[in-house]
Amino acid sequence: MQRQTMKQLKNWAKQPNRRPLILHGVRQVGKTWLMQTFGRENFKKTAYINFDHNPVAQNIFAKDLNIKRIVSELSIEANTAITPNDTLIVFDEVQECQAAKNSLKYFYENAPEYPVIAAGSLLGVAQGGMPVGKVDLLTLRPMTFLEFLLAVGEDRFARLIRNRDFASLSTFQDKISDNLKQYFYVGGMPEAVKTYAATRNLNETRQVQHRLLDAYYADFTRHIPAGEIARVKLIWDSLPEQLAKENKRFTYSEMKPGSRGREYETALQWLKDAGMALKLNRVKLPQLPLAAYADAKLFKLYMPDIGLLAARSALAPRAYLESNNQVFTHFKGALAEQFVAQEFAANYTHLPLYYWSNETNTAEIEFIIQLNDLIIPLEVKSGKNVKSRSLKTYREKFNPPISLRAALVNYSRNKGLRDIPLYAISEIGALLEAEN
Repeated sequence: MQRQTMKQLKNWAKQPNRRPLILHGVRQVGKTWLMQTFGRENFKKTAYINFDHNPVAQNIFAKDLNIKRIVSELSIEANTAITPNDTLIVFDEVQECQAAKNSLKYFYENAPEYPVIAAGSLLGVAQGGMPVGKVDLLTLRPMTFLEFLLAVGEDRFARLIRNRDFASLSTFQDKISDNLKQYFYVGGMPEAVKTYAATRNLNETRQVQHRLLDAYYADFTRHIPAGEIARVKLIWDSLPEQLAKENKRFTYSEMKPGSRGREYETALQWLKDAGMALKLNRVKLPQLPLAAYADAKLFKLYMPDIGLLAARSALAPRAYLESNNQVFTHFKGALAEQFVAQEFAANYTHLPLYYWSNETNTAEIEFIIQLNDLIIPLEVKSGKNVKSRSLKTYREKFNPPISLRAALVNYSRNKGLRDIPLYAISEIGALLEAEN
């Protein structure tokens, strides 16, 4: 598999004042494979330490945080001679050893010649705090659509999208859209992608997804304070139903009658911190800066991965086989919105998303983007019909210089309006920069 995060890891390794790096993400998003591959390809040696059910490794850090002693004993545990600069030290499942997490501060201050990467699930890493200012953070998201194309042997289409070759993309639109349907079902969790790439069996892929969802429930019980577990599960369980609504705004009362937001603030924060929920706040006015106009009480929640959403929504394989693009319109376009949300989370890490709706909820723009000094509305259509009263209302009211529509269409420009193929949503930033 090819992961775009590898480039970020290589840049980290070249930094002259490199800090220890914490690579975090949801369970089984590919952290271990990425670290080991990175170490093998970029260092002479890798000293790999997994703290899960490993009391010997945990005891190394229980004595004190003397880095010289720790490195010596880690060499024994990893059966690898750890030498400065050319040995990558990997701490996997670091959430199981708070002392190892604390040691990162001393690696940075007292032994920067040792490159260290620590990884763990966001749910566990969030506990106990991190050495603020002493580590770099990098989040690994599920595989993007381009990474999926590479994994299933469709490099040709990935290149066309990356090069924004819209003339050729229009020629192969049906084939690329078929691959996008597959991605809507399979998603970007590496084991699910690997299973599908090897077998092309959607039922086997779904079994992988259900095993992963079961593991998430087990993690809730393991890491979340007992008093919050029931509330976290209620929010998590309600996500598919909330996204299947015409109005996808998250409503506590639909989750459980009589529920109030203040009862669930901590539980929602747990899901956000753990990367299990992507939150988009509503903006009252699309003005700079967007954060100043965000309404914290009105928001949407998306799942970390579209394949997991499809699994929890019981999207059957036959929906993929049908030729009428039912997959894209399923659940009132929820999958299309989910796709855009997670593509932005993976490709534009520091670009927060919002959505806009008018006061009467008769018009809504699915995503509002702040790109440099531009506020850009992005409407998502789940099929080929791009007609919409909402975008018309928004443009008449706010007169944005650029508006975007993402749908199963070819790229086109009409004054300030851009139609973007849904499968090329990752290229919006590069496309707009090339135009300016």
